[in-house]
Amino acid sequence: MRGPPTLLVIALAAIWVVLQDTLAPAQIALGVLLSLGAICAFAAARPVRPRLHRPLVALRLASRVLLDVVRSNIAVARIILGLVRDREIRSGFLEVPLDLRDPQGLAVLAAIITSTPGTIWAGLAPDGRTLTLHVLDLRNEAQWVRTIKQRYEQALIEIFE
Repeated sequence: MRGPPTLLVIALAAIWVVLQDTLAPAQIALGVLLSLGAICAFAAARPVRPRLHRPLVALRLASRVLLDVVRSNIAVARIILGLVRDREIRSGFLEVPLDLRDPQGLAVLAAIITSTPGTIWAGLAPDGRTLTLHVLDLRNEAQWVRTIKQRYEQALIEIFE
């Protein structure tokens, strides 16, 4: 097993120090020890280590997701505030066939979908080949499937597989 990632140890120790509201050396040392212990303990529970194959694709995906989250926030706010009057808002479920198989890639896809306002990851088929998605404003199912597959899934396949 490799050693714990330095940045993660520093981040967790910093969170500990902030929560303790002190810069006492003993609390800093305790934060570092707790961070190391937590990282080592949780590493045993996670036998599969993610491998990031294409960092530039990951950066492009992150910027795409950020833009989509902003757009979705605006769209959902317009619905909630009653500013969409020219059509009926119809929510619903749809199924998206998946080619992505990597468990870390699927976890990232779930985080992307769930963090985007107006969409929720509702389930994954037992064989892992079909995602069930709930959409607040479901106008065009085919467009949603294309969006998930082209904007997110394809990049995640490049990054993780």
